[in-house]
Amino acid sequence: MDDTFPQTVTPAFSPDVDLDAPAYIDPTVRLYGKIKIAKDCSLWPYAVIRAEDQEVELGRYVNVQDHAMIHIGYGTGTSIGAYCSITHKATVHGATIGENTLIGINSTVMDGAVVGANCIIGGHCIVPEGKHIPDNSIAVGSPAKVIRTRNNFVANRRNAMLYYWNAMAFARGDHRGWASPEYATWMEARMAEIGQEFRERYPEDAQG
Repeated sequence: MDDTFPQTVTPAFSPDVDLDAPAYIDPTVRLYGKIKIAKDCSLWPYAVIRAEDQEVELGRYVNVQDHAMIHIGYGTGTSIGAYCSITHKATVHGATIGENTLIGINSTVMDGAVVGANCIIGGHCIVPEGKHIPDNSIAVGSPAKVIRTRNNFVANRRNAMLYYWNAMAFARGDHRGWASPEYATWMEARMAEIGQEFRERYPEDAQG
């Protein structure tokens, strides 16, 4: 062995990480720096979160999917609201994401950007530094442009619940959770609750 460079062992989680009963964290996940992760979140294979300065905060039921990267920006922390999905290979870098929002596959949200609640950022998008995406938007492209205004609360909340169920299944070693009859029954009940909440919170959208 070449001893020119010392061998070091890096822990998977830094001591500043604050975990509040996550639903599932894959063994390959890496968490470094000041990070606060709310209850019932799930972190999937090879997801990385780093906060060497500032802070990263994830709201309840957030899912950070395979190979996603969440990092601070230059002078900006990262905040991700409850029920958000940060999908495969997405990057959120020093940005703020409102609740019930989905960041599409291989998309990037850059420093100081703000993505509102109930949004969908399509796959392979780049949301530039400082860009503001209003609530209830669907945005696509590079740079991202809003192509439609629609309240995506129901679809995005469903995706968050879908991943919560999967997280509970993976935590007990079941990798076929979505194929079970119990999942269909459970999701039917959740969708009824989601629909009721949507009608109560957004009565004008529910009538449309």
